[in-house]
Amino acid sequence: MARRALIMVEGSMGNGPLYVQAARHLGLHPITLAADPAQYGYLAGEGIDAIRVDTENLDALIRECSRLRGTYRIAGITGFPTPDESVYATVGDLCGYFDLPGPSPASVKQCCDKFIQRQLLAEAGVPIPAYRLAVDAADVDTCAAEIGLPVVVKPAVGGQSSTGVRLCREVDEVAEHTAYLLGGKHIWRSSPRILVEEFAEGQFYCANTFGNDVIAIASAKFGPPPHFVFLEYTHPAPLTDVEYKRISNVSLSCLRALGLGWGPTNIDLLWTKHGPVVIEVNPRLAGAPESKLIQLAYGVDLVTEHIKLVIGDKCCLQRRHSRTAAVRLLNADRDGNLDRIAGVSRAAAVSGVAEVELYQEPVTPVVRRGDYRDCIGHVIASSPSLAQTEVILQRAVDLIDISITPFAAHGEQKSASAQSRSGSSFAGRGNQAEDQS
Repeated sequence: MARRALIMVEGSMGNGPLYVQAARHLGLHPITLAADPAQYGYLAGEGIDAIRVDTENLDALIRECSRLRGTYRIAGITGFPTPDESVYATVGDLCGYFDLPGPSPASVKQCCDKFIQRQLLAEAGVPIPAYRLAVDAADVDTCAAEIGLPVVVKPAVGGQSSTGVRLCREVDEVAEHTAYLLGGKHIWRSSPRILVEEFAEGQFYCANTFGNDVIAIASAKFGPPPHFVFLEYTHPAPLTDVEYKRISNVSLSCLRALGLGWGPTNIDLLWTKHGPVVIEVNPRLAGAPESKLIQLAYGVDLVTEHIKLVIGDKCCLQRRHSRTAAVRLLNADRDGNLDRIAGVSRAAAVSGVAEVELYQEPVTPVVRRGDYRDCIGHVIASSPSLAQTEVILQRAVDLIDISITPFAAHGEQKSASAQSRSGSSFAGRGNQAEDQS
C-alpha cells in the first residue's frame, strides 16, 4: 500500500519543524514543496523530502502533486504564509482541486488584503480603527490629515509580523516612512498600496480560534515605538470573565464577517477605552512559539489537531490542564556584530524553563529592522501561576549575556556588551549558538 503523505507548501523556521514532527507521529510522510527549499534549514536536518517548485504557480503545484500521487497517497495538503499570506490561499486552491479538506481560498484571499479585510469587518459592525487606502505619497499625506496624527502606516498586502509597519506621530515621520515603503527597500509582491490607520492605544491581546471556537487568548507586550516589536506573550491572558467573553464575541464576529471558520485563525486586538478593537485577522495558525505556549498552558496541541483536520480525522481540542506559559523574546538593542552569547545552559537549567532557543550564531552581523527579524532567540517558562512564571522568565533571561560589537563608526571600532532583555515576534531560527557560560 502506498505511504500516506502530508504535502506542505513552503516552510516555516518556527512552526515547520513542529508540523514535521507531528506528521510523523501521525504516521504520515511529510513532503515540502518550496521555491527555495534551502532557506529552511530544518528540511535537510530532519531528512525531509523537499522539492523545488514555483509555489506562486498553481498549475505547477498541481502538476507536482499529481506526479507525487504516482508514489504516495496524499492524505492532506497544508502550508505556511511564506513568502506571503497568499500561499495559504493557494493551499486552499490545491485542496479544492484534489478534493481534500482545506480553507476557503476566496476567504483567505480577501482576508490577506488588509484593506478589503477592514471593509468587510466595518460592514459587519466589528470595531476597528479608522482607516484609509493610499497609492502614493500625496495620498498618504491626505489620509493622515483626514484621520489625524498619530497614525500607523503599513503595507495593505503583506507586512507579516510588523514588516513595514510604523507608528508616525509627526508629518515628517509619515513622509519618511512613506518614502521607505515606496523607495525600493520594501519588497512589494504587487502594486504598492498603503494602509493608513488611526493609532489605537490599549493592552494587546491575541485570540486563537479553531473552527468556530475560541481556543485561547494571549496577552502581549511590545517594545518601544515607533515599531511594533513583540517582547512577551502570555497564556492565558489575565482577563475577567466579562473581558474574555467580549473578546471572544468580537473574534467570532470576525470569522463570520470574513467567511472563515475552517481550521486555525489568530486575531489581534487592543482593549481600548471603548473596549476591544480588532487590529488584524490572520487566517492561519499563529507563528511559533505561540502554539508551544498553548500546549504548555492547556495541553492542546494545535499543530497536531490542524494536521488531523487537514487529513480528515477527528480533532480533539479539549483542555487537559490549566497553567500559565509565557515567552520572552530576546532582541538586540543595537546594530553590530554578534560576538558572544553566554549563559544559555544556565538559563535552560532554571526550574520551570521549558525552552531556551537561539536563532543566530556568533559571529554574525545584526541589523535591526523594527520587525520580527530583530529577534535573536527566546525563553519559554511555565508554572501554575502568572506571578511565578514571570519570576522564572526574568531569572532565566538575567542569566543570558549577549555581546554585540557596534559596527565601525568613521573607521574606528567601538565595543560594547549589551544584555538583550527585549524582543520581537518569532523569527526564523538558525543553529543554536555555542553556550559560553
